[in-house]
Amino acid sequence: MDTESKIELVARPPIREVVTIEDLRNLFETEEHPKHYIGYEVSGMIHLGSGYMAACKIKDLIQAGVKPTIFFADYHAWINGKLGGDLDIIKKVAKTYYQKAFESLGLKDINYVFASDLYEDLSYWTEAISIANNVTIKRVMRTLAIMGRQEVDVNKVAQLMYTPMQVADIFFMDVQIAHSGMDQRKAHMVAREVAPKIGEEKPVAIHHGLLMGLTSPRRAGYEEDELLDLEISSKMSKSAPNTCIFIHDSSETIMEKMKKAHCPQKEIVNNPVLEHCKYIVFNEQDSLKIERPAKYGGDLEIQSFKELEEVYRMGDLHPLDLKIACAKSLIEVLAPSRAYFESHPELLDIFKVVEITKSDPKQT
Repeated sequence: MDTESKIELVARPPIREVVTIEDLRNLFETEEHPKHYIGYEVSGMIHLGSGYMAACKIKDLIQAGVKPTIFFADYHAWINGKLGGDLDIIKKVAKTYYQKAFESLGLKDINYVFASDLYEDLSYWTEAISIANNVTIKRVMRTLAIMGRQEVDVNKVAQLMYTPMQVADIFFMDVQIAHSGMDQRKAHMVAREVAPKIGEEKPVAIHHGLLMGLTSPRRAGYEEDELLDLEISSKMSKSAPNTCIFIHDSSETIMEKMKKAHCPQKEIVNNPVLEHCKYIVFNEQDSLKIERPAKYGGDLEIQSFKELEEVYRMGDLHPLDLKIACAKSLIEVLAPSRAYFESHPELLDIFKVVEITKSDPKQT
């Protein structure tokens, strides 16, 4: 595959930004199999936004000859008090549920790395401290704010190490392509800025869009860029389970959630149902079949997302018909993951333990 074809694969949707295309071109011209990574703070269950959006891009990267790594940031989750702040539970979730979740999305033959294993090498901490010595507190605070927390929320010294550790992860694993959602882009910009100061190569940074939750969009004031604030604040979140679709959700649950989704008639901007069609349905299939009684126009076969937008904007497609069609497609897309977790329900039981521990720390 030639360089331009590789770039097209890497940069196509759901990727929103490549920093920079020229750096990516140079990378492909000098490295046959560049190294990639995407990091996950180990917390709640995997949904379409956190799992599928990354998995579909990783498949593109593999096709382009890139060697991908999924990095499970168990220490980062510990810093942020996720899963009750219990490091042992966080590690267990990472090495059981998280890895199997991504394998169920078709990512079986890739590299999985756990932060707690990586950090046993003391030279990692030399790298992290070197980075911390080259980043101001103000810069770190700005980076943390983009992740959904404001400066007033940062009240522990460990939280200030979060960004230097993210950057150290990239350099210590000798990663050449750093991948994340748009909400993590500032950490990658820090990596690019600090690299020449400590004798490292700047990583290429690629960022995919953030899949909206199923509720109406909102702003939270985390970012000076209003559009980015809207995207981050409205993203699908595991902390609001009724507004996101988990990769193990039953067919009935997916249909129920989608029927309740925000989908104003004729509105094509900030419409989460249309966004699911754009990034997932039309990524997996060439058309979308709308099944309707003859009195409402009969069945409709839509051949592209552009056509879907136009039909919906004109009012020729009812929101409920769109929701049902989208739900049916998502049910099909998630069939492998759903089947896997139906066969391995014990992988979800760990989250019941977490809830018990949170409510009564003496119980395990």
